[in-house]
Amino acid sequence: MDLRHLLKEASYEGELALWRVIVNEVKLNVSPGVSFHCVEPGWFRVCFANMDEGTMEVALQRIRAFIQGKAAAENNVVVVMKPPGKKRWQKDLRLSFKTVRRSEEGHVSSPHSPMPRSPLLWARN
Repeated sequence: MDLRHLLKEASYEGELALWRVIVNEVKLNVSPGVSFHCVEPGWFRVCFANMDEGTMEVALQRIRAFIQGKAAAENNVVVVMKPPGKKRWQKDLRLSFKTVRRSEEGHVSSPHSPMPRSPLLWARN
């Protein structure tokens, strides 16, 4: 997420100061760019892999309100938030494979496992 425009100073110290505000005040767990060797201060990594739809909406509302609030404070503008609209995700999505499933072969294993036949890796229903 590009938040370079919100940095008080274009440095990694400025990025860490903004990161502390986001973590402590906005209550979002993001990673500053310096933690993953980004060459330009102001970039943040956001992970949403384990969020359900409701949590994702709350997180998006928080970051949106924070960014709009910062912009409004700089320009002396009042921001009116509209309520969230229609949900974008479908709950009935299914995953299908055309090849034979590994569970039908008798075991499931990681392709990187040094012990592909380990009983710890068997999947059972």
